[in-house]
Amino acid sequence: MGSKLYVGGLPYAATEQQLNDTFGAHGAVASVKIIVDKFTGQSRGFGFVEMSSDAEAQAAITALHGTEMGGRTLTVNEAKPMERSGGGGGFGGDGFGGGKRDRW
Repeated sequence: MGSKLYVGGLPYAATEQQLNDTFGAHGAVASVKIIVDKFTGQSRGFGFVEMSSDAEAQAAITALHGTEMGGRTLTVNEAKPMERSGGGGGFGGDGFGGGKRDRW
C-alpha cells in the first residue's frame, strides 16, 4: 500500500490547512493538495494527502472514510497512479489526416 491518499467528497470551501489538521490526528502528514479548477480557482471537491508511512495512511483511511466534513461524506482511499492516454494529436501520423504529404 502507498502512503498517498485520494480524498473525495470535500466541501468546496475546505482548505488545505483543514485537511492537514484532520489527517494529522491520525499520523504525520507529508503533503496536502486540493485540486482546483484552473479557470475559476474553485475547489473541484477532491484532493490528495500524503502520509509519512503506510501504517499512518491505513489508520487515516480506517478512521475517516465515510465520515462527514462540512455536510459532505468523505471518500478516503489509496490514490491510484494517474493513467495517461497515449496517442498524441488525434489526427493520425502527420497531423493532416494521415495521408502521405508530398510537397508538389
